[in-house]
Amino acid sequence: MYTFDGRVRYSEVGVDGSMTIESLLDYFQDASIFHSEDVGLGVDYFQRVHQVWLLSAWQICVNRRPHLCENIVIGTSPYEFKGFVGFRNFWMKTREGEVLAYANSIWSLMDLERGMPAKAEKDFPAIYHLEEKYPMEYAPRKISIPSNGKEREPFPVKNHHLDTNNHVNNGQYVRMAMDYIPEDFEISQLRVEYKNQAVLEDMIYPVVAVNEEGRLYTVSLNREDGKPYSIVELENRTERQ
Repeated sequence: MYTFDGRVRYSEVGVDGSMTIESLLDYFQDASIFHSEDVGLGVDYFQRVHQVWLLSAWQICVNRRPHLCENIVIGTSPYEFKGFVGFRNFWMKTREGEVLAYANSIWSLMDLERGMPAKAEKDFPAIYHLEEKYPMEYAPRKISIPSNGKEREPFPVKNHHLDTNNHVNNGQYVRMAMDYIPEDFEISQLRVEYKNQAVLEDMIYPVVAVNEEGRLYTVSLNREDGKPYSIVELENRTERQ
């Protein structure tokens, strides 16, 4: 288990003084980067071998969002590798051990030159030290798109959306989707399925669907041809009671 300590910053909270979902996701993403860097499989290494880990899916469950200046501990551990696919858990706790949030993620190793799945050049299971799966209810990777979605105003990808791979960062898709839910929507579970990679100046065509109770939002962030770049499902806490 790889862990690091944090403290909730003012820049990471919303109007209620608690960490935003986007910031929570950033902590998890940073944990995977820190872990990889510390075992010698960081950004520079993969640039040299012309490979990249692409995120295929998130499932993040939230018990409570931490408050401003609260001390937190973030942890991550890979638990399985299958060919070019890797599986990794995350969690966020208080220093006292209260579980604030936990997650599952699925990643694909890609060859940048060929644009195809890559064969690992290192023994990833030995280097990362695989651990047991986190005890949680695992959702399917694929997200169903409801038929009642409504199209919203398209918008272009800008520089601030991009990461070091010159693609839209994983967390940015969630930020885009968050624009379409009510302000008082308290997320208990976030699921994201990544389908295609958007780059600078690509147009995003959002389609937003809401269930009858208004507690489950599905935001499909599409290409012009209607195929999704990413599908984001946001579930209100009362939906799971």
